[in-house]
Amino acid sequence: MRKRNIFKSAAVSFVAMTLLLTGCTSGGSSSEPAKEKSNVSLKDVPDKFSKGNDMKIKVIRKIGGDDHTAQFLAGAKSEGEAMGFKVDVFTANGDTAKFHDAIAQGLQEDYDGFIISHGDDAATVEDVKKLRDAGKSVVTFDSNGDLKNVEGVTLTSQDDEALAKLALDQLVKETKGKGNIVYLWVDGFPPMVRRNNVYKDVLKENPGLKEVERFGVAASDTSVQTQNAVAAMLNKHKKGSIDAIFATWDAFAIGAARAIKEAGRDEIKIYGIDVSNADLQLMQEKSSPWKYTAAVDPKLIGEVNMRILAKKLAEEETPQTYDLEASLIDQKALQSTNDSMNMQKLGGVIDGWGKSDAFMEDWMKTLKDHYKK
Repeated sequence: MRKRNIFKSAAVSFVAMTLLLTGCTSGGSSSEPAKEKSNVSLKDVPDKFSKGNDMKIKVIRKIGGDDHTAQFLAGAKSEGEAMGFKVDVFTANGDTAKFHDAIAQGLQEDYDGFIISHGDDAATVEDVKKLRDAGKSVVTFDSNGDLKNVEGVTLTSQDDEALAKLALDQLVKETKGKGNIVYLWVDGFPPMVRRNNVYKDVLKENPGLKEVERFGVAASDTSVQTQNAVAAMLNKHKKGSIDAIFATWDAFAIGAARAIKEAGRDEIKIYGIDVSNADLQLMQEKSSPWKYTAAVDPKLIGEVNMRILAKKLAEEETPQTYDLEASLIDQKALQSTNDSMNMQKLGGVIDGWGKSDAFMEDWMKTLKDHYKK
């Protein structure tokens, strides 16, 4: 993993599928930290944790209803609880009012730190300022870029330019820079804007690539709406007239893959961004048109955000921004194994997947040993 000084904010995900994280609903969830079951000394941990750990953390995410959200929250929750924190999680499932209400409510409660995910509007900046004024430690993921002006806040993100470039470079390679493409994208979100900038550059550099259609909507049923839109689009374009689809979000890719399969248009290849267990299973299918996807492990994102927050609670130095490095997932690699692929197994075929010691301090390992179940 690597640090960068350029903030990459606000990625978006609304895939309509069942949450995998038990208790991760619009009502939120909470749990107690691991109970002490070891004699590991805490003498070498920061003073704040040396006499026992009563840290309370709130993880608040604006978007929800998708596998990425479930894994992000699971990563943050498990990493915090492993260090003895009490971690509560909440997802607003895309409801802006509920998202801001959750932050306001959290401010009135006795939380020591907050992880704020996908707060893409100006109101989030004001919310975070209030948290900081109250002495709360704050880490944000894929949120408003203006948060970089709030003292003491770390902004983390996926490297959106790298995600787009990984997928598009493969598209260009396999089409030899010539062909008709469909662009699945939605405006209005900073990560989508950054991905779009890369897309525009690639089109300029490869004039043989022609955009014939574009569609995009961010909703709780994005994959369903995308499937319907792509199905209607395929009826307008005869077989062989579309070469590839660039899907800037896995919810788009899921819908497009279903529509292509139903229409029997296997000549169309999908190059996407983001990944989940459901995505991997879809890509692994023998007849799947989804050939590549660029992604960062969402569980690892949650873990790294929690480590940064722990360092803030310990009053240690943390960066203003941090980008998590992207990987390209190849369908051929997934199909090279007879096992049904999932996020846990992905590291076996994609080097470095799901692994990072970023911000992992020795004292964190001591805490984990002390609170180990």
